Amino acid sequence: MSSKITIDQREFLRIPIRTHILQPTDDILEVIRKYTAGILEKDDIITISESPLAITQGRAVSVAEIKVGLLARILWRFVAKVKYGIGLRSPTSMQCAVDEVGHLRIILAAFIGALGKLLGRKGDFYRVAGMQAALIDAAHTSPVPPYDQCVIKGPRNPALVAAQIQAALGNETAVMDINDIGGCWMIGGSAGIDKKFMEKVMRDNPQGQGDELTPICLVRKIK
Repeated sequence: MSSKITIDQREFLRIPIRTHILQPTDDILEVIRKYTAGILEKDDIITISESPLAITQGRAVSVAEIKVGLLARILWRFVAKVKYGIGLRSPTSMQCAVDEVGHLRIILAAFIGALGKLLGRKGDFYRVAGMQAALIDAAHTSPVPPYDQCVIKGPRNPALVAAQIQAALGNETAVMDINDIGGCWMIGGSAGIDKKFMEKVMRDNPQGQGDELTPICLVRKIK
């Protein structure tokens, strides 16, 4: 359902676009072409949710296929509980983080993170481990089968994907990581995108967090 928001005294319409359940065989550009046909206007901004984009890149890994090593079995227990999801507080998602960034970087991140906690500082683990570790969604984060049984890694090269879509369609494009409790981050965008604006205009998560199947959203200035 479309919704409006006012940013800096300008009104914008957000139009979630419903699709089929995306698969690793899907091309995100062709998905956007198909489902926005007749809807997309010249000055619309295209936004893509990070997890569905990652799925089209083959970045969803079944928990049955993940072999959890000793390091992941130890470290996941020290990950703080947060309101917006499990994150790396799971053996399988922690193992995916180890696979993504390597044993040494994860060990260093854990060490720096522990020191940070002693000093009353949060977030050092992810600052050291990097964006790909932070973007990992644990199994059961998605309510949509079969991805409820998958760990979903962050998408590869989101800025490049956004630039390719902009080049093909002519619309500025952003890849967003959003949750239902106020977390909203642009993790990649085409050259003409204003990151701060995108995080304001999408902050209330107009696409939803459940089984809406709306991985794409169009942002349109109301004239």
